[in-house]
Amino acid sequence: MTVAAILARKGPDVTTIDPDATIAAVCDLLTLCRIGAVIVSRGQSLLGILSERDIVRALAAEGASALDRRASDYMTRDIEVVTEDQTSTQVLERMTVRRFRHMPVVRGDKLVGIVSIGDVVKHRIAQAEDEAESMRNYIAMV
Repeated sequence: MTVAAILARKGPDVTTIDPDATIAAVCDLLTLCRIGAVIVSRGQSLLGILSERDIVRALAAEGASALDRRASDYMTRDIEVVTEDQTSTQVLERMTVRRFRHMPVVRGDKLVGIVSIGDVVKHRIAQAEDEAESMRNYIAMV
């Protein structure tokens, strides 16, 4: 299964925020959208990604004053991206090795989606269930 198949089921929606938004605004957005990370961008420029983990680190380092700082102060700038033709196995391996849970999906230099480790696992489980059902049907026919 490819990232394109995951996005086809999940949808291409990506939540973004301006790099000048406060960490408090990011927290509000994450809560409102029920997501764990937001893409930091300005226009079509992908500048970074800011996750719940980044916010926890900021709060641990600076306390409540971190909430008044800008998203760009804490975002991850060196973003690892995936392409639509990559397999779920490849993406899951990269997420596991690098210990992150969200990866932007790009086509060329254009952001076309985002996948979380939950999205990948959900689709891998669905794939395994489909294969098991096919095997049961095959055995029943034999």
